Amino acid sequence: MHRSDPDASRDAILAFIEQERAAGREPGRRDIAKAFRLDAGGKIWLKRILRDLELAENDAAGPVTAHAALPAVILAEIKSRDPEGDLIAAPLEWDAEERGPAPSILVETRAEFRRKPKAPSAAAPGLGDHVLLKLTRLRGVDGHGWSGRVLKVMGKAKAQVLGIFRALPDGSGRLIPVDKKAQGREALIPKSQTGGAEDGDLVSVSFARESRFGPPQAKVRERLGSLKSERAVSLIAIHAHAIPNEFPQAALAEAEAAPAAGLSGREDWRALPLVTIDPADAKDHDDAVHAAPDTDPDNPGGHVVTVAIADVASYVLPGSALDREALERGNSVYFPDRVVPMLPERISNDLCSLRAGEDRPALAVRLVLKADGTKKGHSFHRVLMRSAAKLSYQQAQAAIDGQLDDVTGPLREPILMPLWAAYGAAARARDARQPLELDLPERKLVLDADGKVTRVIVPERLSTHRLIEEFMILANVAAAETLEKAGSPLIYRCHDEPSLEKMRALGEVLASIGIKLPRDGALRPVLFNRILAMIKGSENELLVNEVVLRTQAQAEYVAENYGHFGLNLRRYAHFTSPIRRYADLIVHRALIAALKLGTDGLPRATTLAALREVATRISAAERRAMAAERETTDRLIAHFLADQIGASFDGRISGLNRAGLFIRLDQTGADGFVPASTLGADYYRHDERAHALVGERTGESFRLGDKVHVRLVEAAPVAGALRFELLGEGRNVTTSRSGARGMKPLPARKGRGRQSPPRFGSKR
Repeated sequence: MHRSDPDASRDAILAFIEQERAAGREPGRRDIAKAFRLDAGGKIWLKRILRDLELAENDAAGPVTAHAALPAVILAEIKSRDPEGDLIAAPLEWDAEERGPAPSILVETRAEFRRKPKAPSAAAPGLGDHVLLKLTRLRGVDGHGWSGRVLKVMGKAKAQVLGIFRALPDGSGRLIPVDKKAQGREALIPKSQTGGAEDGDLVSVSFARESRFGPPQAKVRERLGSLKSERAVSLIAIHAHAIPNEFPQAALAEAEAAPAAGLSGREDWRALPLVTIDPADAKDHDDAVHAAPDTDPDNPGGHVVTVAIADVASYVLPGSALDREALERGNSVYFPDRVVPMLPERISNDLCSLRAGEDRPALAVRLVLKADGTKKGHSFHRVLMRSAAKLSYQQAQAAIDGQLDDVTGPLREPILMPLWAAYGAAARARDARQPLELDLPERKLVLDADGKVTRVIVPERLSTHRLIEEFMILANVAAAETLEKAGSPLIYRCHDEPSLEKMRALGEVLASIGIKLPRDGALRPVLFNRILAMIKGSENELLVNEVVLRTQAQAEYVAENYGHFGLNLRRYAHFTSPIRRYADLIVHRALIAALKLGTDGLPRATTLAALREVATRISAAERRAMAAERETTDRLIAHFLADQIGASFDGRISGLNRAGLFIRLDQTGADGFVPASTLGADYYRHDERAHALVGERTGESFRLGDKVHVRLVEAAPVAGALRFELLGEGRNVTTSRSGARGMKPLPARKGRGRQSPPRFGSKR
């Protein structure tokens, strides 16, 4: 047993937890590991102990909630006040569809906030503010599950309701809301309150007191841009999620004034034929690779792989205007029609883009692989490089397969085939490590010059994609190992194992298709891989892949390591994309400081607490970006399908609740909704264990993953909402003498005798 503290035992840990709870604190796994000075092996042992304790508590107290465990520090938004006047917050960017209702957090304000502030920096938090909270678990206190002490007020949130202004003949207007939940709830904007808005403008409004009669009235507060073309659709998500999309003048001035980095203080690697391999439409190139056989006689059959990453840290200095803006953004946001970059184009598309034939500064790692692909050693270097070629994934794959062009012809044997050989070894080591292997198609929208969707494709996943991915993972692991060995603080990329509640839900889904989920043994990615292998090629393949994906925890940035479950790695950090991720920039600075590669590294005064705050902020920014990208894709596809009302499509049930069925179309990946009230002349009960809606009278059921045929009834492009009606029937539920439930499809009928479906936003 690997433990640093000989007194660590199950009983001792239980006593520590009770002692902390008695003091009004809810200790997390990291708190316990720190108290007992557990090493890496001890932390794995601790996870099993806590899992056992969670099982015991849940057996006594019933099922846990999706937010039974939250991080110690969280970025939240103050949403309301309770009857006593206390502020109530909820985590920012909480995915309610995936995790259920957001937890309620009782906000404890610091004493200086309760006094009259002496300076603007001590401003008290209020409704709508974004705050950094230190959480404590509550047990049955006023209905709140958590309390949060305000560590910092991150900013005053701009209270706004967004919508599209539609001009009326009399000079007034109406507001079409952009929120899916508000569809059908339009507002009138009097002529005197339009603020000069024109038809098709995205506007921010405030509402007057609602009247008992007629629609509510609103006043335009700000015009945010015209949405007359699909090219501007991403503006909705940018403003709805408050994503910064204009750089401050100070940041732009710093970027324009930055001189190109030279050879001073760097190794000259310009003769090394590194190449970039990226998507064909990539505008920035922040990583380059090279491989060669290892000539060391002590490493027969080995390889030397070099991964060079743009040296962003040489241009974005700690505390500068560029640095402050990069932290605020957290990451670049990639919409189908535009990119909102973390850094100005002068940095991302010029000085730090590894263009072919041009000198560029880089932070490089040289990885020595054994013949079996395991890493023998590595070293980091600050270099000046010159890319030998810019290749696309398709171009590199074609060359490896023997289909050459003018660019790849001279590169195949000296550059591409050694990369391929090294990848073959790395892939064997990866297979032996057994990370999680999900097989879910990723769709891409193809837009025309006007920003309209012309088609939706599933790009082929090539071996060259996997080659670059595997080399980037190896580089990321090397960065984390180097910084840990140096005792340097850093930001890790961590991914927790699935929660007990989600494993129970997975077990129920698998049981419904005749697969038993083992309950014994350590939880490892290979368990899921075996399940996925069992159903490969079957009608349940997509269903199980989707459910396994939903079972996984969300990866996050943290300052204290707990491993990466999905990759099956004990330590992992992001190093390979500092152009578009702030976490990578922190890791670059930490390497520069730890290895004494320059004076522009992580400042010595950087504390663990400061990195915790940064990690929390950029994790929230990542979730914000994911939500904005997803919503924009939904809106563009809704625009694409808006002229196909009445058309029928094949799809699958991707989710369900008491209100109805969520449908994902096979061809486009578009998501829409079928209200339960339109399913037929029956009352449909939500069977959570079977993940199905079941008719009380007929026994007809609709289960997660079922194939369906639907007709498009309504499209709301502004909100990205689609409403379908079901064609054909569900399954018939039968019960055997033993009580086992089985499901079989009912024969299809042309009509279902539905009542008229409600419009979006109606209360039915």
